[in-house]
Amino acid sequence: MKAEFYNPFEDFTFDGTRCFLTGEKLERPLYFPVFPRWILKEYGLEEMAFKMLDENFKRYGELTLPCCSEVYNRLEILDRQAEEGFKGGYEKVVRLDSVFLFKWIAKWVYGIIFNEIQMGIRQQVMSGEPLNFSQTLMHKFKNLHTMLQSLIYDVEFESQNPFSIRVFEIDSPEDTYNYRDEINTLVFSLKVKNLGIIACLQDNEANLRYHEQVLKDVEGEKLHPIQFEELCGRFFYSSYLFNRLPDYMISFLENKLYIEPMSLLGVNSRPVFDHWQVKTYGQVLENFWKPWGYTLFEIIKDPENPMSFIYNEDREFIQVKDGDIPTISVSN
Repeated sequence: MKAEFYNPFEDFTFDGTRCFLTGEKLERPLYFPVFPRWILKEYGLEEMAFKMLDENFKRYGELTLPCCSEVYNRLEILDRQAEEGFKGGYEKVVRLDSVFLFKWIAKWVYGIIFNEIQMGIRQQVMSGEPLNFSQTLMHKFKNLHTMLQSLIYDVEFESQNPFSIRVFEIDSPEDTYNYRDEINTLVFSLKVKNLGIIACLQDNEANLRYHEQVLKDVEGEKLHPIQFEELCGRFFYSSYLFNRLPDYMISFLENKLYIEPMSLLGVNSRPVFDHWQVKTYGQVLENFWKPWGYTLFEIIKDPENPMSFIYNEDREFIQVKDGDIPTISVSN
């Protein structure tokens, strides 16, 4: 049976009148935090400023999702289970089910999307201009919203997962926390305690295949933070190069949701990823390596072999310690 779920992109209802997930009309909405409460509390983020895409700011604690009671309770359970896992560090999180991690991360990223759209609609109303929204982004966000139905239904991803997720062990302090996302490409990274997560939320595992060799080379290794950031740079850039718009066969049978990714090849003869440009990759990496001060010039000094802390010149994995990394002084 073809599945039909609430689609907030039909009428762009992004306020507190409906549950963000089910579309249920809400007389007394419950508001669930986008950033997990335990992260807000542990890292003192609730009153800190979060920069929106339009350059305005909201407090982290102000980023919420309107929910009906059922969805709110499901999200509470999801976050409690995640908190328990993260308390155990890398050894516990790496054993968590990938679909569980996907639901937890997808709620987070969609929550930011929801708040960005909400603010965009308010600005459009104030300016009196019609709402202009990319059809490509609408397609991606609608798919992500449909996959989030797995919060309230049993779900089975047929053939393959529609996402790529990897967990890495990092040699970092206990108080480490860093979050990034790119909502246009639906890529996410999180560095907390002694672990890092990279997630591409709608690529049908294409990024795992694209980076198969480097993932094999770092498997089982405890990474220096600069090595994890290099991996993030690779995944964020490849997500930009990913030139397909995934689609899915979605069906619903006996209260179970089936999501089958359709082939990325189709009738398109182009490679799934556009050509890797060293200079553009270097610009991405420069941003991820800001704590160490490396510039684009230094990163691509040798265009054929851009700087790497994962590989040496013989393409062998490097065991990196803090003393091995000269930090460049950055002048204002």
